[in-house]
Amino acid sequence: MAHEQNEVPDSTAVRVALWRAMHVQVDAPPHVFEDEVGLQLAVSDDGWRRRPDMDPRATSGFRAAIVSRARFIEDLVAEQVDHGVPQYVILGAGLDTFAQRRPEIAARLRVFEIDQPGTQAWKRQRLIELGYGIPDWLRLVPVDFEAGGDWWEQLSDASFDPGRPAVVVSTGVTMYLTKEATAATLRRLADLAPGSTLAMTFMLPTELIEDADRVALEATKPQAQASGTPFISFYTPREMLALARDAGFKDAQHVSGTALADRYFADRTDGLRPSSGEDLLVATT
Repeated sequence: MAHEQNEVPDSTAVRVALWRAMHVQVDAPPHVFEDEVGLQLAVSDDGWRRRPDMDPRATSGFRAAIVSRARFIEDLVAEQVDHGVPQYVILGAGLDTFAQRRPEIAARLRVFEIDQPGTQAWKRQRLIELGYGIPDWLRLVPVDFEAGGDWWEQLSDASFDPGRPAVVVSTGVTMYLTKEATAATLRRLADLAPGSTLAMTFMLPTELIEDADRVALEATKPQAQASGTPFISFYTPREMLALARDAGFKDAQHVSGTALADRYFADRTDGLRPSSGEDLLVATT
């Protein structure tokens, strides 16, 4: 346990949290998504703005893509809560801060955040240190994926009710998993109670990415490899829809990154717009 307490989230989770905060601090309003809680969790000083991956101009497209997918997910969750869905599961939660920023919605749910044991131990401690605490309706579920941990079993042990509908989200995860692992996850989730919804991001093959974004995306691949989290799986929208339908989902829809850009950035005058390369699957049981 002592070793786990010394663990920290992986570099990707921290980067996402910092980009979300940077959108608030650097980009002009209206802000698509407001989250500086992740910054509070991740760092204790102002030196983060000097990181090479925090260059305001060079990373603007990635930053915009991160906040557009976050906004879409939270809009979806709020909609499902209004429809009476009582459970929310976040696979690979990292530094997700929905429970801290949106307690008026989260308190109407039972929220399950799934991640590695070290990350969960670290996050639990940080939430307590910052005064947020761990409310009864929030469950930080540790799963040792590297040791073959069964996330479904751990989720059930945390009082998840498979007989009631849920919203399940997985963002920024599938590119690190084999296609077989993602297919297995989809089969498991297709067995959720009727009325459940899955939102899952996936990376597009290079040939489907807009020309202007290819160079920047290709440059991130060796960085991901060097950090120990290489990109190994890419999907066309047709492939991802087929995986969901073969898994047993009643309905599956493709939501393109371009559609999110048009929804959340159309009226901006500062030129901020998400880079292409990541799309969403939204599937229902």
